[in-house]
Amino acid sequence: MRQEIRITVPQKGQYIIKTLQDAGFQAYAVGGCVRDSVLGRTPQDWDITTSARPEQVKALFQRTIDTGLQHGTVTVMLQGEGFEVTTYRIDGKYEDSRHPAQVTFTPDLREDLRRRDLTINAMAYNDAEGLVDLFGGLEDLEAGIVRCVGEARERFREDALRILRAIRFSAQLGFSIEEETLAAVEELAPTLRRISAERIQAELVKLMVSPHPDYLRTAYDKGVTKVILPEFDKAMETPQNHPHHCCSVGEHILHSLCLVEAEHTLRLAMLLHDIGKPNVLTVDEDGMTHFHGHAAVSAAMAEQILRRLKFDNDTVRRVCRLVQYHDYGNGQEIDIRLARRAMNRIGEEAFPGLFAVKRADILAQSSYLRQEKLDRLEAWQGCYRQILDSHQCVSLKTLAVNGSDLIAMGWKPGRELGKALSMLLEQVLEDPARNDREWLLAKAREGI
Repeated sequence: MRQEIRITVPQKGQYIIKTLQDAGFQAYAVGGCVRDSVLGRTPQDWDITTSARPEQVKALFQRTIDTGLQHGTVTVMLQGEGFEVTTYRIDGKYEDSRHPAQVTFTPDLREDLRRRDLTINAMAYNDAEGLVDLFGGLEDLEAGIVRCVGEARERFREDALRILRAIRFSAQLGFSIEEETLAAVEELAPTLRRISAERIQAELVKLMVSPHPDYLRTAYDKGVTKVILPEFDKAMETPQNHPHHCCSVGEHILHSLCLVEAEHTLRLAMLLHDIGKPNVLTVDEDGMTHFHGHAAVSAAMAEQILRRLKFDNDTVRRVCRLVQYHDYGNGQEIDIRLARRAMNRIGEEAFPGLFAVKRADILAQSSYLRQEKLDRLEAWQGCYRQILDSHQCVSLKTLAVNGSDLIAMGWKPGRELGKALSMLLEQVLEDPARNDREWLLAKAREGI
């Protein structure tokens, strides 16, 4: 079925398609770029599928990269920009729930499209023939449905990561998952154990930064988080009977995810900020729940989870700091001295993110004392602005003296020197007027 839909393929993509066609081969833009174009979105990448074999593709273009010859993929480079060009193929048996043991090249576009995961990702396009939609992708786009190509269980058995991809696309597009596909998600969720942590991580982040991160609930309902994030299942099953809350720990997390901007460290911080609550749960005689010390426990668990999912060190550090300090200052009278110490502990670069995390946390709680909490948060932000505007020192990097200064006075390099600098910084955090070189050197001469 060919639809009368026009898509604006970028000039370089058109050049590749036309070059292949002029050489006697079929060629189309395919997959996500077609889907996004139909939806009126700007594609991130333009992939091309063709009847030409990899060696034939390489012969037609001056610069190519052997991206995945065994799977028929060559990257064509045009003025520094890469376009993946893949030969029509039929996948052989999947032996590891991820990769086919072998692929067979085919001259039939239908065979290539039918091996793809979702109908909305199985459409092709070129200017000469228009949209090629053999499996109802356009209809599913219009209906807002995520559906597997062909039999859902077969698609998921071939590649278990497609289970998470279906949920992720649902969250990115705000689509519902078709009934048979959803049943297959639940049935085959345990096969995700065979997927690498790096692959799980990539899909989880895409889900988290999507317009609907709370669709993680689908992953919980269908047994997916039980495999990839079992800590979240415990959170979903942990009640919060307390005036400050109106739902379970997990539901609070899901709500909070939607209340912070779509930046991966912030969304991950909200996902994990209360993940330790089930481990510290206590219940009063009257049934009221408490979670004393949950921030520190959540931060420790967050590090374990992020390491398990192979996140980079910088992400781990930033997320864990936000988790550890998301309750910092709650219930205290906010003053600028407390704010300076908070900036020192959390880090100047991470501190602004704490406001977003705190706000999302507050708004995802019950309405009890909400305005008072928001007023306290505004006081935090006011102190932060004052610290910035007056260039107050909150870390060693802006302290008026450094290690070299103390060494010149006779201090020896090592632990004692570091301790001395920290003690001088404590003086400045207490009173920023003390960040004066002569005053600090005098304190150092006194032995601090």
